Amino acid sequence: MKQTNPNPSPHVFSNQEFTPEMKQTHKILAPDIFPVHMELLKSVFVMYGYDLEILKSRGKQVIDKGLEYIHNDMCYPAICATGQQLYALTSGEYDPHKCALIQFQTGGGCRASNYIWLLRKALHNMGMDYVPVISVSFTGMEQASGFRITPMMIAKAMVAIIYGDMLMLLRNQVKPYEANPGATQAVIDKWYAELGEQFKHNKGMFGKALRKNLYAIAKDFHEIERLNVQKTKVGIVGEIYVKYSPFGNNGLEEFLDSQDCEYMVPGVLGFFQFFFDNKQTDYRLYGKGFRSAMISKAGTALTDWIEKMFIDVLKEFPEFAAPTSFKHIRALGDRVIGRGVKMGEGWLLPAEAAELIEKGYNNIICAQPFGCLPNHIVGKGTIRTLREMYPNANICPIDYDAGASKVNQENRIKLMLALAKESTFAEKN
Repeated sequence: MKQTNPNPSPHVFSNQEFTPEMKQTHKILAPDIFPVHMELLKSVFVMYGYDLEILKSRGKQVIDKGLEYIHNDMCYPAICATGQQLYALTSGEYDPHKCALIQFQTGGGCRASNYIWLLRKALHNMGMDYVPVISVSFTGMEQASGFRITPMMIAKAMVAIIYGDMLMLLRNQVKPYEANPGATQAVIDKWYAELGEQFKHNKGMFGKALRKNLYAIAKDFHEIERLNVQKTKVGIVGEIYVKYSPFGNNGLEEFLDSQDCEYMVPGVLGFFQFFFDNKQTDYRLYGKGFRSAMISKAGTALTDWIEKMFIDVLKEFPEFAAPTSFKHIRALGDRVIGRGVKMGEGWLLPAEAAELIEKGYNNIICAQPFGCLPNHIVGKGTIRTLREMYPNANICPIDYDAGASKVNQENRIKLMLALAKESTFAEKN
């Protein structure tokens, strides 16, 4: 017989499950984490019968909604991501009784592991305990009875990440130079539709079919007419949410576009490789998690194989800068900091900065959100070492939080870009 607590804690909030019936009646609201990738991930959810919507709301009113129900000492990504969801529920655009919220989590010692509890507390305080909160996590922290992710759904989501990386990588290298504005986005929209259709029929996911699509995507970007002009090259590293999300980083990419820059952001696949590598590090350093380490070793082999295919395809288009192998990125990280430093983005952050500098993106923006202590340590704390390794590196940490001024952030970036132009002028003369 199921036991109940006769004196439940006042801090335990009801957990409305996402029931099987809700699959037909509820819209699932997701924060916008990876703008390019999320559209492909959405198509995977939709084809399996889930009505997923990616929230695009931005602005002070969204932040204020997050701060209204999330304590301001929580990390900035929490306020942004949950703020988008709480704002949507109160915006009048949706029927809260027909909505569910979803959070994607990595688990581990990150405040992101507590987002679902923050959401439930907020919903309780809003009188919306009836809104289900779905957790999708590597660690399997929770399972909702009516929400199921099948192995094929996982496979399609992983492939969507790979295609998203290719689209993002090439968009960032082509869009600043396009002769006909909108041509780059047209190619992206074409592949959103094409890949969504292929996923419906379980095509384009493995082996030769995957390689064929990656090649076709690269060829389409190759054929976009571009201007022969010089741009300032900027690399973006930092905490995973503010590094990618335009809401989290105050439209950083849009601002760099306006400043005549070409920017590069490392792919999401690298974060998965980092995750797998960490499990093996746990076993090697601490002797724990043998089974997890073996599973992660298999995951590493698979992602390394995909990465090689990705890089090999781009070798046929030498005008594009291809990603560096994760093995080399890991070696770069070892030159900066120990591999046991793996909380948050850990050693991956300075390793990605080193990779970008080696590729010619000497001007590095390190996006640092309030409340992400590990990110600040491995971000700001490794700048001196990186500058010693790369004397030409121009590294600028930018803090993002609910009270930060966008003008101040942009002025700091403008100063970094001014230094970059001075350096370029000095080299030419």
